[in-house]
Amino acid sequence: MEITVHEGGVSVRGFGGISLSETLDCGQCFRWAEKPDGGWRGVVRGICRTVYEEPEGIFIAGADEKEVRQIWLEYFDLPRDYAGLRERFSAVPLLREACAFAPGIRVLRQEPWEALITFLVSQNNNIPRIRGILERLCGAYGEALPEGDHAFPTAEVLAGLEPEVLREMGCGYRAEYLSSAAREVARGDLDLEALRGVSVCEARNRLLKVLGVGPKVADCILLYGLGKTECCPEDVWMKRVLAALGGEMPGCTAGEAGIAQQYLFYYARKFPKKFQALREFS
Repeated sequence: MEITVHEGGVSVRGFGGISLSETLDCGQCFRWAEKPDGGWRGVVRGICRTVYEEPEGIFIAGADEKEVRQIWLEYFDLPRDYAGLRERFSAVPLLREACAFAPGIRVLRQEPWEALITFLVSQNNNIPRIRGILERLCGAYGEALPEGDHAFPTAEVLAGLEPEVLREMGCGYRAEYLSSAAREVARGDLDLEALRGVSVCEARNRLLKVLGVGPKVADCILLYGLGKTECCPEDVWMKRVLAALGGEMPGCTAGEAGIAQQYLFYYARKFPKKFQALREFS
């Protein structure tokens, strides 16, 4: 991987490439927005940056090399060999189609606290509403950043809010879930970082004890927030995919089913009619 410092930012190349639109607009995150100049602006770990695609790489405006190494390599999962994974997944025709359709997808490595709140908000919700709720929460309760954006609210801040305040921001019945989760984290009863070092089974069981967290939300937190790529969240789209695959993810995805899921999820959402016409694949 090649990291080059320029005036105004840093380029990262030699990792096999990425599509920012496929990665940042595929249902795994909700706080990035495409700008008129083609860049994508978002806030990660309290840092606001605009990221641009380059030939076989990305340019992160405003960043320095230290920041890139500490945040962006991990966030965009750049060290992982996605080309090798796509080749492996392509043993199954449906996965081969999905990987070929959106080869630039990568699974983001998000903050576990943000992932917990984000996917609680996402339940029985659509992407525009999820974006709107998170924008209001961050704008009202996140730390103001020099660029004019806001960091994600801390657990301590959200824990101090009554559920009614969260309901008024559009969270609906999820307000109780957000309030309860924030209190658990703020008190130290739920140590999300500690879950990185335990088995998937143990981490999932702990997350399922959080009010409002069911199997799908737990697996989203495990995959996107804790980097456990063997986890495969199952929503309505993935249930259709799994039916087409004979009821389970194929063996070629072992250990990386969450990454394979991202290709399949994106493909199914883009071609629902075509996907519904598909039958079994082996």
